[in-house]
Amino acid sequence: MKYLFSIFFVFAAGLLHAQSVQSPSKKIELNFKLVGNGQVSYTANYNGKPVILESTLGIKLKEKQALDANFEILSSKVTTFNESWKPVLGQKANILNQYNELTISLKQKETNVKMNIIFKVYDEGVAFRYDFPQQENLNYFIISDEVSQFNLTEDYKAFWIPGDFDSNEYVYNETKLSEIDNSKLDLNNGIGVKSIPSKYAVQSPLMMKSPTGLYVNIFEAAVVNYPVMHLNLNVANFKLSSQLVPNAIGDKAYLQTPCVSPWRTIMISDDARDIVGSQMILNLNEPCEIEDVSYIKPTKYVGIWWEMHVGKSTWDLSGTQDASQKSAGKKPHGATTENTKRYIDFAAKNGFDGVLVEGWNTGWEDWFGNWKEEVFDFTTPYADFNIAEVAAYAKEKNVKMIMHHETSGSVANYERHLDRAFDLMKKYDYPAVKSGYVGKIIPRGEFHDGQTMVNHFNFVARRAADYKIMINSHESSRPTGYSRTYPNYIAAEAARGNEFNAWSVGNPPSHETILPFTRLLGGPMDYTPGIFEIKMSYYDKSKKEQVHTTLTKQLALYVTMYSPLQMAADLLENYEKRADAFQFIKDVALDWDDTKILEAEPGDYVTIARKTKGKESWFLGAITDENARKSEIKLDFLTKGQKYKAIIYEDAKDADWKNNPMAYKIKTVEVTSKSKINLVLAPGGGTAISFEPIK
Repeated sequence: MKYLFSIFFVFAAGLLHAQSVQSPSKKIELNFKLVGNGQVSYTANYNGKPVILESTLGIKLKEKQALDANFEILSSKVTTFNESWKPVLGQKANILNQYNELTISLKQKETNVKMNIIFKVYDEGVAFRYDFPQQENLNYFIISDEVSQFNLTEDYKAFWIPGDFDSNEYVYNETKLSEIDNSKLDLNNGIGVKSIPSKYAVQSPLMMKSPTGLYVNIFEAAVVNYPVMHLNLNVANFKLSSQLVPNAIGDKAYLQTPCVSPWRTIMISDDARDIVGSQMILNLNEPCEIEDVSYIKPTKYVGIWWEMHVGKSTWDLSGTQDASQKSAGKKPHGATTENTKRYIDFAAKNGFDGVLVEGWNTGWEDWFGNWKEEVFDFTTPYADFNIAEVAAYAKEKNVKMIMHHETSGSVANYERHLDRAFDLMKKYDYPAVKSGYVGKIIPRGEFHDGQTMVNHFNFVARRAADYKIMINSHESSRPTGYSRTYPNYIAAEAARGNEFNAWSVGNPPSHETILPFTRLLGGPMDYTPGIFEIKMSYYDKSKKEQVHTTLTKQLALYVTMYSPLQMAADLLENYEKRADAFQFIKDVALDWDDTKILEAEPGDYVTIARKTKGKESWFLGAITDENARKSEIKLDFLTKGQKYKAIIYEDAKDADWKNNPMAYKIKTVEVTSKSKINLVLAPGGGTAISFEPIK
């Protein structure tokens, strides 16, 4: 690990009102200035041209004077920083963290309250945060609002979802900023709980592209003891401002000095690949806090899960709780000892690490849709699930069981039972848990994205670390890089996952081409790819739902959707029928030495190549939207002088996500770093390639 510092100070004594700092490459420039009545403002330029026009910053306090004006500068400090660090699991073996930092120390004239604004300028973009030092004039305080502005220069094309305080499980809209309007959306989208505050509220990360081809992404990093930041848009002048998610009584955050806000981030590039490949969000988080990381391992799993979504079985013992909640007649309970052993056998035979079982514990019968306090105790199995017998059988087969904790949104109940639940996991050697937060939150009135829930999600990760347990959260607030600090927080859902294709209008073919520019910037996503039986009419002829991809695009997602935790989500029999295509899922790695973003355009296509950790093998995934696509890929990322066997899983000539989604072909060719491969992607299609060195 290398650290390089050089520091110089400028003591302002209230006289210096402007300061600038550039990125290491000098492409990006951040300009700070006090304007008007002592207001804090900044601008950002890219290659000498404005990207963020004059935008003001500030914090409003409850029952105290707002910290948004009447400041004087006490001092400013510029620091350069350069390090290389190793993630426990990641897209690269080494991550470069290089930036120039500007810290402005401020004092409000009337109150004598001190506040610092810290800017970090990377080659990828700009980050800033509010820093409240310990002081007599500010100890405990309540934030009633944050007034951070992001004033854009023009009417960007935006990839956006509504600024919902309770859910991020939306299909992305692709419109100009001036056309954003939540009131015009069809919200019959399978989401059970919605809390959208206004017509012009959107969620971050907000991915945008200017008419001149500049890519800008507004997000945040290191959200700790603070609510999630959404964005409010003024459609008339393209001004965005922060919108913090409130708690049950309308307050935004309870803080005590010394403390800091999360980082507000603005990624800027004229190459879309830079956004997808950015490690800026991770870099803005604190280093790993866990001493023993030996239990944090990449995990590939199967599980009793998709069969409930397609209506083959149910979560509850009574046989009525499938995903649609509309099943006619009784269906078998999925989480039985016998059925679990079948999954364990499959995992052992095919080299999978784990088996997830949902619906194993009592309580599923009547909670869905009800605001019920005590539903699950997370320790009592149904009568037809023998947890001791299952654990012993899994151990015999060298397969790990993955626990499932559905909280039903009753977070207070989960926290009361958390240690007993983790004790049970340790007793039966469960190394990981998938947690769920379906429904309205209890304590009542809290939102999924408020400070209370952010603290809960982070607390569960920290408490799990005490037990050496990995966490995979679903229906949580979206990650902002906390997995650097607690890498046992191995994955999260926190976006619209593959499951919506089974029982709703589904995810359009463009969906997976946008997620690498948005949700995946904050951390690994448990998207649950690998669906081979695309059309739900296979299970029920009356169903019209389907997965909106081809089969080979499902394979490519294992590469384009980064996660060290990956599920082969389909039914076992569907893999057995297509064992040749299933081979890619068996082969693909989960942890990487290097990642190359070969092609990328939000909403259109993504092509990524990754090198297996500690090995010479590579994997490539290419996906497209609803449009067919052809491209030529240079293989110059491969090691020079080494020959490789490339196994190419691609769409058949007549493949189409809607009309012929399961048509594919597999071919094998010999390649080197001098070779090129022509990709031919069907509408909604993809290509997956494994490169194995030839000895």
